[in-house]
Amino acid sequence: MNFFRYGGETVTTLNTFIDHPKIAVTSEEYNRILNNLKYYKSSFDDVKFLNSDGDAHTRKFHHLPIGRTACKKIASLVFNEQAEFKIDDEGANEFINQVLKNDRFNKNFERYLESALALGGMAMRPYVDGKDIKVAFIQAPVFLPLQSNTQDVSSAAIIMRSVKSEGSKQKYYSLIEFHEWQEDSYIVTNELYKSDTEDRVGERVPLSELYEGLKDEVPLSKLSRPLFTYLKTPGMNNKNINSPLGLSLFDNAKSTIDFLNRTFDEFTWEVRMGQRRVAVPEQTVKTVVDHFGNQKVLRKHFDPDQNVFVQIGGGDIDKQIGITDLTTPIRSESYIQAINEGLSLFEMQIGVSAGMFTFDGKSMKTATEVVSENSDTYQMRNSIVSLVEHSLKELIISICELGSLYGLYHGVIPNFDDISINLDDGVFTDKSKELEYWSQMVASGFASSKTAIMKLHGVTEEKALEMLNEIKNEMVQQSNNVRSEEDIDVYGE
Repeated sequence: MNFFRYGGETVTTLNTFIDHPKIAVTSEEYNRILNNLKYYKSSFDDVKFLNSDGDAHTRKFHHLPIGRTACKKIASLVFNEQAEFKIDDEGANEFINQVLKNDRFNKNFERYLESALALGGMAMRPYVDGKDIKVAFIQAPVFLPLQSNTQDVSSAAIIMRSVKSEGSKQKYYSLIEFHEWQEDSYIVTNELYKSDTEDRVGERVPLSELYEGLKDEVPLSKLSRPLFTYLKTPGMNNKNINSPLGLSLFDNAKSTIDFLNRTFDEFTWEVRMGQRRVAVPEQTVKTVVDHFGNQKVLRKHFDPDQNVFVQIGGGDIDKQIGITDLTTPIRSESYIQAINEGLSLFEMQIGVSAGMFTFDGKSMKTATEVVSENSDTYQMRNSIVSLVEHSLKELIISICELGSLYGLYHGVIPNFDDISINLDDGVFTDKSKELEYWSQMVASGFASSKTAIMKLHGVTEEKALEMLNEIKNEMVQQSNNVRSEEDIDVYGE
């Protein structure tokens, strides 16, 4: 790094974001995130090989998108568009649901949750857009902690990249937004960097070069917590136990993904090599011209993509063998078995129930077995759900505080106990069985009606008491109206 003075502050010319002195992320952690992105994108190098003529060739590496498939599947089990947000205060409840509805939050969150599971986490930050509040999703490669502990991230750098054409050249800009606490004040500091190449952050330049009206420093008062909320994956980061960043869903299963990809690539290539091939007399093989001279040379000519040598006879042998079928059988059963074994190992490593990804045509588990309350998948989902709910409650509080700060919201700021989130786990639970269970608990005196309502509807204690009072009032009203007119005529009122 080259240090220089800018506006009275010490700043830097940066090669990478982690070179900035404020950012507390090691190169190993940052490279791990970028490596996770490679597996999530299934961005693998081409295969280099020598064909039967000894010439160097490359071909596409055939792979299974197992990393992306696993994250997409788990994300859909955790969150969907039927999720509901309820706040005890009526004004706050109306404001939050309107903000999230206008921003199509439910639809976007499931999509970005997939990315969070693949890369180890993500952040969400509300921002003001005109007279509306929207939510920005910040993915792992552009969210870097500043000060933190292993439990939470209290200060962070959020990076936004853009490209601008200057004549015939492209300039790459990086806006680094620092969110920091200075005593009791929350400060957002902006720094803009420009580079000639995409892989380098570059030199710091004035904000006005790209963002008119953006201030170097913006103090935000009356915030009880960071403006952003960080959602990390469950479990300990065993790659760096002192890091507050989470692990990818498949961080500890990359060797298995490599095995699956290699096996699938070999299987695909075996099918290609299993096409019908024959040996023919040398006289019938194509002749080619030597480009280094005028002399014509006779040689065996193979498919340039072939990497398996096919022996072709010559001389008197040609007359003996004639045309011979050299086609070899494809070992499909062995490869499919190996792939299924790899998938079974992958299921164990990421913590889902056996049979979620594998299928051998004989022992496929039923949907009820896979998602039963005692299954690994159900337990894993619960771990993610608890973190998602906590993060969403933090986001709701931040939205209300930001709205209050900019005069877009004039109600009370809810606390955690006032917010309830229903993520709709109907795929895992049988509602009728659940109702039967809690009805028996209440009838046996082992649980109160209030507790049963809270569990069945996923509401707060205050809302459950309100619902219970409504039920009691309806029962009283029904009991007063239960007598028919004939009964009253005969027996009187």
